[in-house]
Amino acid sequence: MASSDIAVHADLADALQQQAIQAGATSPAVRGADWRLAVVATVGSDGTITTTDGIIARRMATYLSPAAGDTIVVSVSSSGNWLAHGCTAPATAAGTWQPITLSGGWTTYGTPYWAPSYRINGDGTVSLSGLAKAPVSAGQPQTLCTLPAAIVPASKSRFPTEVASAIHGVLDVNATGTLQIQDYAGNATWAALDGVQYRLT
Repeated sequence: MASSDIAVHADLADALQQQAIQAGATSPAVRGADWRLAVVATVGSDGTITTTDGIIARRMATYLSPAAGDTIVVSVSSSGNWLAHGCTAPATAAGTWQPITLSGGWTTYGTPYWAPSYRINGDGTVSLSGLAKAPVSAGQPQTLCTLPAAIVPASKSRFPTEVASAIHGVLDVNATGTLQIQDYAGNATWAALDGVQYRLT
């Protein structure tokens, strides 16, 4: 066999080997279990999600609040079954706590307290934090703000809160989107938000 024929056969063998490697890399039956990132396109009513590239994956029990647009971790078994594990963390730490825009004369209390803020938790709940300063005007209920649409609950929740030194009232997280304090004696000086955690649905 001529040396040129040997070279051709060697090139062909190399090409076939590379094709086999590539085919194995994309086949779960060959490579075994694997995981990757995906973006949710639709959420099914049967405990599954469908990704933007067409994968149907069953949600883990910890992935409680799926939504279109979520960047999630999906894994596949060697038999080709897909699982959706849940959302990845935001790209930057700044996405963890978001400021609450106060209204009706309410302002941020300031140092040394946290500014009023919220965080959406991975279990489908929302946490609030910070201290808001009350306006001079009295009257109940006092509306601190209208919540961002993403954290408006399906039903109302009530929490005990401190509104002045040794004076306590109730903080209402309303399904209408308002955050209010009421049921206290005298005038409110502030509204403490720390410790408030409520479910969205």
